[in-house]
Amino acid sequence: MNALYFLLQQTMYFSIPLLIVALAAMFSERSGVINIGLEGIMIMGAFAGTIYLHFSGGETGNTQFNLFIAMILAIVAGIIYSALHAFASVNMLADQTISGTALNMFAPAFSIFIARSMVGIQQIAFTGAFRIDKVPVLGDLPFIGPILFQNAYITTYIGFAILIIASFVIYKTAFGLRLRSAGEFPQATDAAGVSVKGIRWSGVLISGALGGLGGLVYIIPISTEFNASVAGYGFLAIAVLIFGQWKPGYIALAAFFFGLLKAISAAYTGIPFLANLNIPQVVYQIMPYIITILALVFTSKKSAAPSAAGVPFDKGKR
Repeated sequence: MNALYFLLQQTMYFSIPLLIVALAAMFSERSGVINIGLEGIMIMGAFAGTIYLHFSGGETGNTQFNLFIAMILAIVAGIIYSALHAFASVNMLADQTISGTALNMFAPAFSIFIARSMVGIQQIAFTGAFRIDKVPVLGDLPFIGPILFQNAYITTYIGFAILIIASFVIYKTAFGLRLRSAGEFPQATDAAGVSVKGIRWSGVLISGALGGLGGLVYIIPISTEFNASVAGYGFLAIAVLIFGQWKPGYIALAAFFFGLLKAISAAYTGIPFLANLNIPQVVYQIMPYIITILALVFTSKKSAAPSAAGVPFDKGKR
């Protein structure tokens, strides 16, 4: 049972950032803008958050407060960086794939350059007891207590809150209706008097906010330093979005499925059953990506992508 709890806790560490970033991609694509630059946005968010944690010192009494400030900075960095993509894609009608790729190429180079200038090396070390040993009362609940409320991070609860809020916004608000309309029928949206450019800007900026936060949320539980990389999580999040059919509930299921695969690949040595199989380490490492490719192959025919995603909207054309 302890091995099961360990595996499920590790799954949370990998699933929550994947969930947040996949929802980030959903907001952008639902508005009609493909945000392939989420990898770069995650890097910028993680960089902003970890550089603050590095210089804040991680004093024990202010650990959770420092983490909160770091998350705010990660969100702000994500918003600012994604604005470049929004301007190129929405205002300049640029190819959205090329714009996103540019973000992905620039972010690690920028992070390394600034880190070397401020810290002396490209690895940004940070300290702090961010893990919550046990949540009072909830940590004593059978089964779910050890998984969600022991040895947990506040980012886990933030991830679930974002899922609930995203579902409500997408399906229960006027903004969500306009966002979906802009990604499906932008001409009809414009004819109804709604600014397609404004909605798409909003979608991309929300995507940037969640992407930046997701970058920091990914780094905190698994490392004590940031090395200008999020291990391809931005691209994996896009795969989760596709596998989840652009719907928050399905995205959550897909995120936890792929998070489980990542947890197995990273922590299989701590699970006696898997460790005793004597399977080469490389098999566990490549397994999440192979299964991702296979899942996309078998689900691509049922794609529910917004019909206008990736198509620039020119108000003068009908």
